[in-house]
Amino acid sequence: MTDRRDELAANLAKVEERITAACVAAGRERAEVTLIVVTKTYPASDVRILSELGVRLVAENRDQDAAPKAAVCADLPLSWHFVGQLQTNKVRSVVGYADVVQSVDRARLVTALSKEAVRTGREVGCLIQVALDAGADGRGERGGVAPAGIEELAGLVADSPGLRIDGLMTVAPLTGEYAGREQAAFERLMVLSTHLRRTHPAATMVSAGMSADLEQAVAAGATHVRVGSAVLGVRSRLG
Repeated sequence: MTDRRDELAANLAKVEERITAACVAAGRERAEVTLIVVTKTYPASDVRILSELGVRLVAENRDQDAAPKAAVCADLPLSWHFVGQLQTNKVRSVVGYADVVQSVDRARLVTALSKEAVRTGREVGCLIQVALDAGADGRGERGGVAPAGIEELAGLVADSPGLRIDGLMTVAPLTGEYAGREQAAFERLMVLSTHLRRTHPAATMVSAGMSADLEQAVAAGATHVRVGSAVLGVRSRLG
């Protein structure tokens, strides 16, 4: 366990150096960027070590992995974010532990989240997942809603009991005009965020960038970066 703690501490330090350097290059204060560690496929023991090392925000993308981990780690001062595509039949479980759902991309999901948040007396923060590779059906390859659908969906979240509209999230697209142009994609997200804040001033969160492209996200103005493998390493899925 000591070896694993040392490994995670060293990796966290390297990621911190990268974020700090990116902030300096962009003329931003380090405090403007928040690190979310994506702990998917890794055990609760790693989450516990990360908490001891000062991590406070962790993210998961599959409820079947996240729910038992969150339960085991319920004593830790952590905020759990759900970042994967979310099916409505998983909403009851996810609302049980997630403080923020970053992958809100359709009205039916908003309705389900609101119903469960009200039932449990919780307030759940929501990010609209934006698909910058949206096709004719208005959806992206990895989920998300087309930019044209942001305002309507954000309004629905804002009007739904138990939910809070916190901002926008995107994943750098693998296809379309932004493929291979991560910084341009994140800059587009920032423009969309500016538009959103005209009607929802508190929706200031912009979640963009992962292990491979966090620098581009920071340069574009992201407020949160989601880093998994650069902290935890590369590993196959649990189960």
